[in-house]
Amino acid sequence: MTGGTGRRSNRERSEDTRRRLIQAARKAFADKGYAATGTPELVAATGLSRGALYHQFPDKAALFRAVLEDAQQDVVAAIDAAAAAAPDALAALRRGSRAFVAACMRPGIRRIVLIDGPAVLGWQVWREVDAAHALGTLIAGLDALAQAGRLRPGLTVQATALLLSGALNEAALAASEGRLGDAEIATAIDALLDGVSRPA
Repeated sequence: MTGGTGRRSNRERSEDTRRRLIQAARKAFADKGYAATGTPELVAATGLSRGALYHQFPDKAALFRAVLEDAQQDVVAAIDAAAAAAPDALAALRRGSRAFVAACMRPGIRRIVLIDGPAVLGWQVWREVDAAHALGTLIAGLDALAQAGRLRPGLTVQATALLLSGALNEAALAASEGRLGDAEIATAIDALLDGVSRPA
């Protein structure tokens, strides 16, 4: 909030600086990859000082984590938008799963979320971020299916989510490399979800 003088608060300036750094880094990491992106070019792209960058992020890996979270938020938004008008929990999972694959096929998302994410941050940190975003959304969708009495008996939400998540990640990678088509993916998603669900 600005005061009567129209000047921004320190917090607003800090948030603006952080946002500018994340946007510049996201573009660079998507275009060139993490390893090929140096902090000097990020500083140059934003017009900020190195001090401003390191005030916000202690190192490049910390900035990358913020970029990964930003990209994951876009993936979740795509899932939520696709599933919003679904008539039931199973339909929401179908639509959300297809939206996840489509979102992760976008070059910038694919490289940041599925390729550099685990490599840069390590599997444990990558899983923490995924659990708070895309995987968390899948768990919520399966939980809704279970609450509706539609999850196949004997299955747990957690195990089912982890197995489906791995399949969806691989499908997105394969599709982005031209090894799978949209129709193949949609058919496979339907078959997988039919396998873990039961009729209403």
